[in-house]
Amino acid sequence: MSSAMVAQHNSPPLEFNNNNNNTILSTSGVAPSNASPEELALLAKLEEANRQIEADAKSLNSFSNHSQSGHSRKSSDTSQISLVSGTSSSQERDRGVEEDEDAWNTWSNIINDWDLYYKKKNSYLKELVRKGIPHHFRTIVWQYLCGAMDSDVKKLYKEYINQTSACEKVIRRDIARTYPEHDFFKEKDGMGQESLFNVMKAYSLQDREVGYCQGSGFIVGLLLMQMPEEEAFAIFVKIMQDYKMRDMFKPSMAQLGLCMYQLENLVQELLPELHCHFQAQSFHTSMYASSWFLTLFTTALALPTAYRIMDVFLSEGMDMIFKVALALLGMGKESLLSLDMEGMLKFFQKELPLKADADPDALMQAAYKISYNTKKMKKMEKEYTVMKTKEQEEMIELKKLRNENRLLRGKVELLEAESSELADRLVRGQVSRAEEEETTYVVQRELLALRHTHLDTAHTLELAQDEIRHLSSLLEANHTSCQSSMDEASMSREKLSQREDLVRCLQDELVKVRLSAAESDALVRDLRTRIEDLEEEKKTLRESTVDNSVAHLQEELIAVKLREAEANLSLKDLKQSVAELNAAWLKHLQERKPDPAPAPDSTPKKIGNLLNWNSTETQRLEEDLMSTRLREMEAVTELKQLRLKVMEL
Repeated sequence: MSSAMVAQHNSPPLEFNNNNNNTILSTSGVAPSNASPEELALLAKLEEANRQIEADAKSLNSFSNHSQSGHSRKSSDTSQISLVSGTSSSQERDRGVEEDEDAWNTWSNIINDWDLYYKKKNSYLKELVRKGIPHHFRTIVWQYLCGAMDSDVKKLYKEYINQTSACEKVIRRDIARTYPEHDFFKEKDGMGQESLFNVMKAYSLQDREVGYCQGSGFIVGLLLMQMPEEEAFAIFVKIMQDYKMRDMFKPSMAQLGLCMYQLENLVQELLPELHCHFQAQSFHTSMYASSWFLTLFTTALALPTAYRIMDVFLSEGMDMIFKVALALLGMGKESLLSLDMEGMLKFFQKELPLKADADPDALMQAAYKISYNTKKMKKMEKEYTVMKTKEQEEMIELKKLRNENRLLRGKVELLEAESSELADRLVRGQVSRAEEEETTYVVQRELLALRHTHLDTAHTLELAQDEIRHLSSLLEANHTSCQSSMDEASMSREKLSQREDLVRCLQDELVKVRLSAAESDALVRDLRTRIEDLEEEKKTLRESTVDNSVAHLQEELIAVKLREAEANLSLKDLKQSVAELNAAWLKHLQERKPDPAPAPDSTPKKIGNLLNWNSTETQRLEEDLMSTRLREMEAVTELKQLRLKVMEL
């Protein structure tokens, strides 16, 4: 509120002098030359109010004198009673006016010589503050009590208003919730809300660490109801810096936790029954007292009571907040002991403030009577500091452990990933080695089979060479016996050459057929061996528990199928070789005798007749051909059986 509010109070004429940085009130009507314009305006309004009060007092005195002496008629009993009551009320009013005048004169003298009263008569000043500072003196007295009268921050206020704060949006949002029912702050974007916004923004720029906190707006609003923005800002800065309120609004709120701890111990010491009841209901101190300390009771109690609390708070400090809190708890003790948690919350919100506001003097007197040991408070502060230090150390240690745990988890995950990768590599290596061993084994078996086939082929070749030599000797004998005719000799030479070519062709084809048959036999034996192994493994798997060998069986099945495909290819090659052999025989017979095409079953005989072979050789060739075809059929049959077994597996 501005200085216009000063005109509403009864007071003698006053004058402000600024001498030696002090404000001096005197009863003279001459203003000093070094007074500021605001002080002169305030002085003029105070003098006008004093003149009105003096006129009212004179009229009241004349009215009372006229009522006692100037009435000519005899009064009735009723009129006499009314006259007596009117006289008593007038006397009470006179006493009230006199008390107000005495208070104004007293506080005027105190402000006139503030240094004397503050330094040498501090106890007397303290008692006057406890009785209550007159409403219109609070603007000046509050500044003197907290030392904000000559504060340098007043000069910085205008600079802060023109700057931009990072907390402006939050301040704008909370302004409407600060004293929403008070006329000064009710109007949106009105003078009250703008003043509150300016002061809060200025402090957020003054103290960037604290910035803005929601509860502080109620303290600033209470100050703005008494004084202009600059003075309110200066007092608020002093409250935050010199009265431990700054630590209350820091992000850690360490001071608030300390106050809650101290208040809880005081309740335990002074109100043990109430403390036991709170403990039984799990009703923590912060649930009802945090707003008391954050807003200095401005949100919990009515404004007149809050003004009284602010008076003694600026005079005596945070101790009065503890005393008022204990007085409130003592005032509502009987009711609180019969309530549960929900009932206590409602009681603290509604009933207890009404009870306190009904008799503020009783509340303040109860608070003044409370006393506690300041050494215990300091001891509690040390205990709380030690406790918080331990908690912080534990939190730091916990953070370290969490970080180490997180790092260890990361390392474990990396190790698990590496382990799984190594396991996969090991499995792949084992599988590849098994495949290589299997391939080596198959190649060795095939090499052994080829060696046997080579030996058989070499033996067959030797037999064929012996047969050729025998035939050559026969040809030579026939040649010596048939030299009589050149035609027969030439025919014999031609037949001999043809027979040699045919024999070589037959030998080559026979070698190929036997090689194919040997390969088929080796493949069949290998497949049989593999099937036996698979059957044994199948029995073993049936008897043992199910494990992770499905992949191995699949790999074995793939290998068997690969061998089956190789057997099919070998069989196809064998069939093709037999077909080529038959085709060669037919082609040769067609070249020799193109007219009649020989039947497949008479081919060996006709070839033998053509070459003049004997029946024994022809029969041997037929047997070889038949045995080769029989082995081919057996190989086909065994291959089909192997396919069935593979399908079963």
